[in-house]
Amino acid sequence: MNRTIRVDWPSCAARGLCAELLPERIRLDEWGFPIVEGEVTPELARLAKAAVSACPHRALRLVAAR
Repeated sequence: MNRTIRVDWPSCAARGLCAELLPERIRLDEWGFPIVEGEVTPELARLAKAAVSACPHRALRLVAAR
């Protein structure tokens, strides 16, 4: 099952750690906020979970893709 990453914008502090841990799906805009591109495939699930867990503000979550 593919998943996607959702960002809780009020909680995000634009630290950029998520993009460092999952550059295959997350890049940063000019202010440092994450832009999620595409679904998290099973091959990237472990890295996506690490990125979600490492967020210091708990602004990311992994959800089922639509």
